Amino acid sequence: MPFLRSLSALALAAVASSSFAAPETYNVDPSHSFPRFSYNHFGLSTQLSKFNKVTGTVVLDKEAKTGAVDVTIDMKSVETGSTVFNGHIQGADFLDTAAHPTATFKSTKVNFAGDKPDSIEGNLTIKGVTKPVTLKVTHFVAMQHPMMKRDAIGANASAVIKRSEFNAGKYAPNVGDEVTITVSLEAIK
Repeated sequence: MPFLRSLSALALAAVASSSFAAPETYNVDPSHSFPRFSYNHFGLSTQLSKFNKVTGTVVLDKEAKTGAVDVTIDMKSVETGSTVFNGHIQGADFLDTAAHPTATFKSTKVNFAGDKPDSIEGNLTIKGVTKPVTLKVTHFVAMQHPMMKRDAIGANASAVIKRSEFNAGKYAPNVGDEVTITVSLEAIK
């Protein structure tokens, strides 16, 4: 009988320890998180731009290998490198920030490879148009933030979309319809 009691205690301990594993919520660090986008400009160059204001949360359950991402981008914070073009790209033909000041990404599934997120499936909404998008995670780390002494995560992820599918296709195909979105994100627990 001692063997059965030990086995029962071990099973109970396993169940109890798994119940302690829980999803952890991380808040996006807006000073170290930047969605960027790039596109071909008349075949002459690849233009690079970013958004300076992003908010949101990442929920991660390392034990269950599940997660959720909910991010909002302030589209008026676009930074192209030119004050004139910042205004131009916010116009109705492109981002239409007067009518649609934010864009959102809400995950529907986080896929893991081993212990790390590998891709994030979700819905991207730009200009009121929502399309499914899969972000490929190219870098992920979870660690204690060296300065804040709190748990933190960092990730880089990217996807390619067609801007014409979001009613922002003016001048396509001369100005590339395919836009690469790259997100560098840090979040603090």
